[in-house]
Amino acid sequence: MASRRTIRAGIAALCGLVLAGCAGPAQYYGGTGVHDATAAQVTGRWANVEGTRVELRGDGTAVLRKLDGQDFDYDEGWRLSGTGTWRLADTDGGQVVRLALKTSTRVDERAQEPADAQVASEDTQPPTTYDWSLYVDRSKREHELKLFFFYGDPDIGNTYVLTRTAKK
Repeated sequence: MASRRTIRAGIAALCGLVLAGCAGPAQYYGGTGVHDATAAQVTGRWANVEGTRVELRGDGTAVLRKLDGQDFDYDEGWRLSGTGTWRLADTDGGQVVRLALKTSTRVDERAQEPADAQVASEDTQPPTTYDWSLYVDRSKREHELKLFFFYGDPDIGNTYVLTRTAKK
């Protein structure tokens, strides 16, 4: 027969495994470790493959076009456009662009997958202001900067990546 101490240790270990299994990569993300990017390097035009455009201007203002919500807000399906502000912050885990939509000029709706139609049918209003935290990272091969945030269920760790666009 097992002793009470052995049973308690087994229960504690099992609880630890269950809790660890519930925590996805985005929930406890420690950052990219990038600490050497400058505001001048982050300034410019950024885009993703789904038509999002973000311009981070040298004066700290920003113009956004069709930027989706981060984390669970992504599941709402809205895409925000407008103007706002940004700043480069350095945290223990790495640098983050703090992007704030101050004036919304347009709200678009992202095309929903059939399985997501039920979520989109809920009567939720998109926000008129919104804040993003975009992690600053460098590609390993080209050492180019990229910006990203997590979207959807944090257990999955989906990343929404913005890359620099060519200057016109």
